[in-house]
Amino acid sequence: MTLTKPEPDGGPLHLEVPAVSLPAVLLAAGTSPSPTPSVSTTPAVPSLQDAQESATNAASWVEQNWSTWLAIGLRVLLILVIAGVLRVVVQRAITKLIDRMTRTVEAVDGTSLGGLLANNERRSQRSQAIGSVLRSVASFVILGTAALMVLSTFQINLAPLLASAGVAGVAIGFGARNLVTDFLSGVFMILEDQYGVGDSIDAGVASGEVIEVGLRVTKLRGDNGEIWYVRNGEVKRIGNLSQGWATSGVDVTVKANEDLDRVKATLDEVAEKMTAEEPWNELLWSPIEVLGLDSVLLDSMVVRVSARTMPGKSLTVERELRWRIKRAFDAANIRIVGGATAPLEEEPVDPASAVAAPSALSNPDSPQAAAASPIAQQRQAAK
Repeated sequence: MTLTKPEPDGGPLHLEVPAVSLPAVLLAAGTSPSPTPSVSTTPAVPSLQDAQESATNAASWVEQNWSTWLAIGLRVLLILVIAGVLRVVVQRAITKLIDRMTRTVEAVDGTSLGGLLANNERRSQRSQAIGSVLRSVASFVILGTAALMVLSTFQINLAPLLASAGVAGVAIGFGARNLVTDFLSGVFMILEDQYGVGDSIDAGVASGEVIEVGLRVTKLRGDNGEIWYVRNGEVKRIGNLSQGWATSGVDVTVKANEDLDRVKATLDEVAEKMTAEEPWNELLWSPIEVLGLDSVLLDSMVVRVSARTMPGKSLTVERELRWRIKRAFDAANIRIVGGATAPLEEEPVDPASAVAAPSALSNPDSPQAAAASPIAQQRQAAK
């Protein structure tokens, strides 16, 4: 292509531009004059060589890590075996200890295992309760420690788990503090042997005979047959009426003018006979003693009689002792007065004392004179 431009001097100027085709310009600009249809691609099928290469990589990975897997598996197996063996050994040791406590006749004083009573049933139940608590605590500690060690073997971070467990424990402790208090009180009550089945106790909130002892609740049978469920955490004091021995005391109130020597001799005779008879000789753990005058009043005096008895049999002994004392005093013509003071004996009142004496001018045959006359004269008049 040639362009002509005039020169200043009047001569033409010739410019030559190379000829460029339109397809060449579009190709240089990177665009095509018409869109090309899209070509659909199909997934490539792995060849035998690719499969062989993948199998080789897997085999090499397994070859590199099998020792680590084996070490972890053996470590977990060793932890579980040691935990199981230790749990069995500890439980057998606790069982043997409890059996020895059950077979022991004499209590071990001055130790945490002391205070056992001679009652076989009571000792057996208490030993079984202590053994159950110890076995549960030992199993929880051993298995919990084994579980944490297994998780640590798998390289699991235990810090978040322990923190969560601590927070959950605090929340449960605040929410169920009464339950925790009842449980801990029951454990210490059993360990210290405060009371057991068959004991008569005064728990403050209720009193009666213990029919069941649990770690959370104690069941009592009241005097009228009712059943009391007492939470161990609510018991602030315990009065056990069945441990050791009991005391029976009878107060005998007699008139102040009675002969004290005769009263004491009669009471000594009653005490000697009762102590020698069955079954009172087994219920009485000491001779019946006449302690002497407990109080002296203006018209009466109180003589105190006391004896040491088997636990829980004090009321039975007191009733029998009162029965025998009453019969002996009746035979000895000794009067027992009621209450702290004896009522004074009043002289009989003359019914004619309230009637005015007849005057000298009255008619002796009038009804008034007949009513005021002596009874003997009235009877003679009637005859």
